[in-house]
Amino acid sequence: MSQEKVIEKPLQQFVVQAQKLEELLECPNVIALETTPHAPYLHALRMFSQGTYLDYLDKKEYLPELSEPQMKKLQYLTIVTLANKMKRIPYDVLLKELNVDNVRDLEDLIIEAIYSNVVSGELDQQSDYLEVDWTVGRDVGSNDIDNMIDTLQQWCDSCENVLSTVQARIVDANRTKQDVLKHRAAVDNEVASVKKAIRTQIQDEEMSVDTSGPTKKSVKGIKPSGAKFWNK
Repeated sequence: MSQEKVIEKPLQQFVVQAQKLEELLECPNVIALETTPHAPYLHALRMFSQGTYLDYLDKKEYLPELSEPQMKKLQYLTIVTLANKMKRIPYDVLLKELNVDNVRDLEDLIIEAIYSNVVSGELDQQSDYLEVDWTVGRDVGSNDIDNMIDTLQQWCDSCENVLSTVQARIVDANRTKQDVLKHRAAVDNEVASVKKAIRTQIQDEEMSVDTSGPTKKSVKGIKPSGAKFWNK
């Protein structure tokens, strides 16, 4: 058995099963392949780590020939890369990036990726796009660091804006609450004053009735003077 075959079999098994190759690519023995005749296999590993299916097709003549499962795996990972850029991926983009000839084969490929737990989402066959919910992660390249920093900074800025808006709303709510409490207190005072005025008016009217009654009283049994008595 040739040395090439010895290297190819474990490489094939690892590439088909693995989703992240960063640890393997950091191994000194693997890095050492760069200066050996087996360098194409190292390049293939890097392709599966951060590359796409179109990258493989562009450099196919410099890479070892991939098996059907390996090429399909690379297509799955290409969907992951696209999902990191857009959560709604049009069919036109997928057809081009995956080098698929028709929509039927594309949808079959996406469904296989979903059942393989590489990506989760829904196919919108009316609008012709893939709505992505989540995907597995891929290795981060040095070129991606700046983009990640920019994305995180934008996220932090958005959080700051949201926090400022929430704090402003809290201040407005507290101010409105204080205004409502003041208005309620003023209404309560006004109601109390009206009630007091009504009670005072009633008491004054009752006292007025008591003091303005009749002062003379008739005496029973006394006949007025000058009365005439008639004899029978």
